[in-house]
Amino acid sequence: MEGKWRWLAVTAIAPIAWGTTYYVTRHALPAGYPLYGAVLRALPAGLLLLALRRELPRGEWWWRSLVLGALNMGVFFALVYVAGQLLPTSVAATIMATSSVVMMLFGWLLLNERPRAMALLGAGAGVIGVVLMLSGGGGEVNVRGVLASVAAMIISSVGFVLTRRWGSGTHVLSTTSWQLLAGGLTVLPFAVLVEGAPPPVSLSALAGFAYVSVVATAIAYVAWFTGLKHLPAGSVGLVGLLNPVTGVLLGTVIAHEALGRGQVAGLVLVLAGIVVGQVRTTARTLGTGFSRFSS
Repeated sequence: MEGKWRWLAVTAIAPIAWGTTYYVTRHALPAGYPLYGAVLRALPAGLLLLALRRELPRGEWWWRSLVLGALNMGVFFALVYVAGQLLPTSVAATIMATSSVVMMLFGWLLLNERPRAMALLGAGAGVIGVVLMLSGGGGEVNVRGVLASVAAMIISSVGFVLTRRWGSGTHVLSTTSWQLLAGGLTVLPFAVLVEGAPPPVSLSALAGFAYVSVVATAIAYVAWFTGLKHLPAGSVGLVGLLNPVTGVLLGTVIAHEALGRGQVAGLVLVLAGIVVGQVRTTARTLGTGFSRFSS
C-alpha cells in the first residue's frame, strides 16, 4: 500500500502541472497561435527526452508514435491552447476532469474492460464536483473554448486507451519522446500554412513556453506514463481530477477569478472522489492492461 501511494504521488505531478497550463497560456503566451503553441510545446520536450534516452522507434512504433503523438500531443495541445486563450483557468481545467470517466467508457467499449464499483463511485463524485465548479462562476464562458476543451478531453482519452492497447516493454522516456516529436512534427506544416510566420516571442512568452514545454509536458507526461506503468488506470484517471483543483485554486489565488460556494463544494467532492476511488481500486479495473503498460 505504501508503494501504491508513492506512485500516486508521482502520477499527481502530471495533472497538477497540466492544471497550471491554462493560466500560463492565457496570461503569458501570444494569442492567436494555437498551432505554433502546440509545436513549441511538443518539439522541445521531445528533443529533451530523446537526448536523455537516445533511442529511436523500432518496427510498429514508427506509425504508432505518429498516431499517438497526433492524439496525445499534437491535436490535443492545439485544442488546449485554444481553450486556454478563450476560457477562464477554472472552467478550462474543470472540463478536462471528465476524462476520468471518459477513459473508463472508452476502455469498456474498445477493450471490453469493465471498471469496478468503487472507481465509478469516485469518478461520479468527481464529475459532480466538476459540474459544481463549472457552474460556480469564474468568468464568462466562451462556447468555442468549451468545444475546444471537450474535444481535447475526448481525443486525449482515446489516445491513452490506444496507448494501453499498444503498450510494450519500451522505456517510458523513449515512447514519450517519440510521441512528442511525432505530435510536434505533425502540427508544424499546418502551423506554417495556417498561421504563417512564427509568433513574436517576448521574454515573458519565452519563459511561458519554457515552463509549458519542460514542466507541464516533458516532466508531466513522464510522470503520467510512469503512473500508468505501476498503477491501474482507474487509479491514475482519478488522480487526474487534481487538474481542475489546480486550475480553480490557481485562478482564484493569482488570476483573482471568482470562487463561489458551489465551487468550494465541488472541490471537496473532487478530492473525496479521488480518495474513495483509491480505496478498493485494483488491477481488475479498467486499467488492468494499463498497469502492465511499460512504455
